[in-house]
Amino acid sequence: MLAAYAARFDAEDPVGALEVGERPEPAARDGWVTIDVKASALNHHDLWSLKGIGLAEANLPMILGCDAAGVDPDGNEVVVHGVISDPEWRGDETMDPKRSLLSEVYDGTLAEKISVPVRNVVPKPAGLSFEQAACLPTAWLTAYRMLFTQSPLKPGDTVLVQGAGGGVASSLITLARAAGIRVWATSRDEGKRAKALEIGAHEVFEPGARLPERVDAVMETVGQATWSHSMKSLKQGGTLVISGATSGQAPKSAELNRIFFLQLRVQGSTMGTRAELAQVVQFMANAGISPHIDTVLPLASAREGFAKLNAGDVFGKIVFTV
Repeated sequence: MLAAYAARFDAEDPVGALEVGERPEPAARDGWVTIDVKASALNHHDLWSLKGIGLAEANLPMILGCDAAGVDPDGNEVVVHGVISDPEWRGDETMDPKRSLLSEVYDGTLAEKISVPVRNVVPKPAGLSFEQAACLPTAWLTAYRMLFTQSPLKPGDTVLVQGAGGGVASSLITLARAAGIRVWATSRDEGKRAKALEIGAHEVFEPGARLPERVDAVMETVGQATWSHSMKSLKQGGTLVISGATSGQAPKSAELNRIFFLQLRVQGSTMGTRAELAQVVQFMANAGISPHIDTVLPLASAREGFAKLNAGDVFGKIVFTV
C-alpha cells in the first residue's frame, strides 16, 4: 500500500528524510480494526519524527501520521483517535504512562490503511467531509482539551491565543469564539492576523504587544518566544495552558516571581481522550463550525505538504487524500 514514512532521521532537513512509497498492509491483531483511510492530516509531530524526536531509531521504518478519517470494515464512516493506551488502562488515556501516539510505536495514518484498537474510532459526523474530519484528532482535540478541560474559561471571559496560524491555534480561536469567549490572538504575519479575525478572533496583535487589559487565560503553543508575554498578559489568578513549544523550550525567564505573587496557574496539556474527541466532534456539529484547511493534496504528493509545513507557510491544516 502507498504510505509516507520515515526511513531515517535528519535533524537539519527533515523533509529529505521522508519516503513516499509502498509499505506492507497492517497485519490482523486481536481487538484491533483496519480502517480504509480516506483522508489524513499533517502535524508538526510528523516533522519532529523525521528529526528523530519522539521516534526511536529501532522503530524505523515508521509510517507517519496521527490523524485520519475513513471507513471501517462494516462500512461505517469513522474518525481515528491517535492516542494508543495500554489495553489494561482505565480512565484518561493521556495519563497512561505507557501511552503512545500513532507513528511512535505503531504505524501511523499517512497510508491507504491503518490498524488501531477498536476503542480508538468514533463516528464521523455526516456534516463533515473526510478531509475536514481528518483534521480533528490532533489539532482540534488538543484545542478542545486546552479550553474546556484544562482551563477554567467560561462564556464572557477573555483568552489570548499565541501564534495564530498553526493548526492548534486556529482551532482554539474558532472553538473559543463558538463558546462565547472573547478571543484575542497574536501573529508575526499580517496576513495571518487578518485570517485570525476571519475565523473568530475579536482582536489581533503583534507578538509582545501591550494588550488593552489582562486576560483570564492564555493558550500557549509557541513556547520560548512568547512565554514572557504570555505570563505578563495574565490577570491575577489567571491560567496559562501550554500544549507545545514550537519556538523552543528555554525562555529567557520563567517569570517565577510573577507566577507565585499573582498566583498564576500553569497547566500542561497533551492531546485528548477518546471521549473528548467524541465531544469536540459533537460540539462542532452543534455549533455549525468546521476545520480550517490550508491545502489538500493526494498522498502521493506528501513531500510537497511536508515542505510547506516545514517552511511555516500554513494557516490551518494540510490534508492528504487517499
